Amino acid sequence: MPKIVPCIAFASQAEEALKFYLSVFPHSRVVNELRYTGDGPMPKGTFLGALIELDGNEFMLLNGPDEKPSLATSFFIKCNTQAEIDRYWDALVVGGQPIQCGWLKDKYGVAWQVAPAELPGMLKDKDSAKATRVMLAMCAMVKLDWAALQRAYDGA
Repeated sequence: MPKIVPCIAFASQAEEALKFYLSVFPHSRVVNELRYTGDGPMPKGTFLGALIELDGNEFMLLNGPDEKPSLATSFFIKCNTQAEIDRYWDALVVGGQPIQCGWLKDKYGVAWQVAPAELPGMLKDKDSAKATRVMLAMCAMVKLDWAALQRAYDGA
């Protein structure tokens, strides 16, 4: 298991977010759930947080400080098909906000980048013309279109 696990704090929606994320990501589970014991600031049994796995990646969700997430931290979802891009995008953007270049904020304000797994390689291609065409195509999109990115990469 990794030593470093991202922790996402919610004002009071961590349990709701947990259920939502488990419904969006396959192969996901609750590893450990934390509830107040009655000795803390909340009544006994109140949800404090949980360690979860989303498609094999650990996250800690926590009811904590009333801070809003920002675009300074986002989670990159490496997709293998357009259908996978569509599925994640369509599920995560409901009640949230599409941004551009494959970015969105979900209904909890958490930022996600939903993109082809091959995109970083395309953007750092040794052929700078290919990389530039992909960057320009991506910047003109909101939800990413893998076929259009591939056409830009190929110069078609």
